Order: sequence, then structure tokens, then C-alpha cells
Amino acid sequence: MNFFKKFVPFVSNHIYVLVIYVLLTIAATIQSIGGTKNTTIEGYVYQNYNNYVIFAKSFEHLKLGKDLYIAHPKEYWDLYKYTPTFSVFFGFFYQFPNNIGLFLWNLFNVLIVFVAIRYLPRLDKLQKGLLMLVVVVELMTSIQNEQSNGMIAGLIALGLGLAERKHYLWASFVIVFSAYVKLFGLVGFAIFLLYPKKYLTAFYSVLWSIILFFVPLFFTSFDGLLKIYEGYWVMLKEDFDESYGLSVMGWLYSWFSLDLMKNAVVLVGVFIFLIPLHKFKLYSDIRFRLLLLCSILIWIVIFNHKAESPTFIIAMFGVGVWYLISEKNKWNTILFISAILFTSLSPTDIFPPSFRNSVLKPYVMKAVPCIFIWFKIIYDMLKIKQDEIKKVNEAF
Repeated sequence: MNFFKKFVPFVSNHIYVLVIYVLLTIAATIQSIGGTKNTTIEGYVYQNYNNYVIFAKSFEHLKLGKDLYIAHPKEYWDLYKYTPTFSVFFGFFYQFPNNIGLFLWNLFNVLIVFVAIRYLPRLDKLQKGLLMLVVVVELMTSIQNEQSNGMIAGLIALGLGLAERKHYLWASFVIVFSAYVKLFGLVGFAIFLLYPKKYLTAFYSVLWSIILFFVPLFFTSFDGLLKIYEGYWVMLKEDFDESYGLSVMGWLYSWFSLDLMKNAVVLVGVFIFLIPLHKFKLYSDIRFRLLLLCSILIWIVIFNHKAESPTFIIAMFGVGVWYLISEKNKWNTILFISAILFTSLSPTDIFPPSFRNSVLKPYVMKAVPCIFIWFKIIYDMLKIKQDEIKKVNEAF
């Protein structure tokens, strides 16, 4: 009892949680920097923070007129898979020495998650503090890999928070920018279907899309920019054929030996995602709007054939919001606990390495709870009744 008396004020005070976030950012950055030059591939030695190097070098390549989407084995392994607009954005971090730039990049990802949670509508301070703790393991995993997934989760959630406050100009900006980081951010535009002034948000979205498309012109010519986007498109097509990832496609293949066309699975996913949106009268229900946010955040992970462990900060953000606003019944609790265990904690040492390698990884168990929860979210959206809206909104 004394523990809970201390725990509730601690979690409700977001400054304490922010301190934890910053300390974890420092720890993750030190871990990356302390393990430099530990990867050797085909005779080349690479920094441990290889993903950061890829992002930073993309800005350098953009300025020098080099092809962003081919291999540069003397500088890093793997390929750059983001837009030239993201390269321009990363120019800010490029200006610093790698250790400082890496820390600032990780900190940005952490802070955007923190701010997005603070901006979520209708959740009290305790609920927001609990959500910050729910996502902390996956957030740490993401920044340990210098990934942009924390930023993607934060931008999409912030889009809803800004739309709730009728800041449609900035809401459209963060959603458009998320799509310019990773294409699956396009799903975030579904948020705007729930709010008035749809023509205005559509106008703002087109405006921001045009601006962000041409931002790289500060560093390249128009013909050069078109050539860069051509290379980006080729890279995306080739990348699509490579793997199933920790996704619905990977689950169907590993559990049921179903080798289905990825496009077909994604289209089915789109259809199911859209089903609840026919209930126009429920758009005024805050639960419905938050559940759609959860559906978006989980969908863009479980239907991404390239989903990997660091990607799941996005899905767990959605899982956390879903559980906080849902009825605390047996099945919801079981699903939530399974997500904590198998999604967040499956890569950790709470499971023996033999079990991780023989069961958890081959059967994509990191993704499975999120898949089931996504279907539960669709069910929850469909079962909301019109006559409950006023009562529920008042309760929130």
C-alpha cells in the first residue's frame, strides 16, 4: 500500500518521468559510442551507431550530389531508405560531432514521444504517466538502434492532439512530415476524417506536402531532385520483395505456412481498418477517436513487411492508449499483459536464449499480441453505440 501511495504521485509528476527518459537517452548514447567500430563486414569496419551514420551521411551525399540510394560500403553498411526531405532534416544533427549529434537525435525521439503523450486528449496525469512507462522499454530499444520510430509514433499521436485543439495547420504538418520520414505515416491522415473542416486540413496537407517535397532544392537542382526521387522509388520497389518482418505476413507464414502476396494482405488490412469508419455519428465520441489513433499506430507496424524489433515503440504506444481507455476486463488485461511480456520483454533476458531462438523469434511472438489487440480495437470501435456517446464523453 505504501508503495502505491508513493508510486501514483511519482508517475503523475511527469518531470520525474522526463528525468528517467533523459537518463535513458544518455545511457543509450554512451552504450552506442562505447561500442564503436565493432562490426566488420567484407573487410570494412563500421561504427556501432551505424544507423545514425547512414542518416547523417545522407545529408552529406545530398549536398555533394551523390546517389542516396546505393550502397556506400566505405562509410556504412545497409542502405539509406528515407526521403531526401529527411536528409535535409538530418542536416541539423550532421553539423555536430557524431557523439553530440547522436545524443541530440536520440533525445529528439524521446522528447517527441514525451510531448505527444502530454498532448493526448482526455487522459489524466496518472494515465499519461503510466503510458510513458508502458512505452519506455520499446522506446529504449528504438534509440539504442538510433532509429526514427519514436519520432513516428510521437508525430502521429501529436497530430491527433493538435487536431483536438483545432490547430489544423500544425496537425497536418506533423502528419505530412511523418509520411516524409516513413511512407506508412500516410495512414495517419485517417485522423482528419474525424474532425470538421476537412477541406481545410486537406488544403494544409497538400501545401505541406509540396513544401516538404521541394525543401531539398536548397541543396540540389530540380533535375537532381527528380533523379533522387526516382532512385527512392526504385529502392522502395526492390525493398518490398525482401522479407516478411515481424508482421501479419510473417505471422501467417510462420504459424500457418501461408505464403501470401504482401499486397493482398495489406489490402485486406486496409479494408478491415476502414470498416469502423462508416459509423460517422461516432466521430464525436472521444473513445472512437482515440481508438482510431491506436488502430493507426498498430496497423503501420503489423502490416509493415519490414517491421523489426525497434519498430514496436509505435505499436506499443497504441497498445498503451487502448488499454488505458478500455474496460479493464479479463480479456483486455490478458491481451495487454501478453503485449508487455511478448512484445516489450521478449528480446530481454527474462526469457532464456534457447527459448527466444527456438520459439519467440521463429514464431514472430513479438508481433502476435499486437495483431490480436488490433483486431480487438476494431471490434471495440464497432461495438460503440450512438446512445452511449454523451454518457461516455462526460465520463472522460
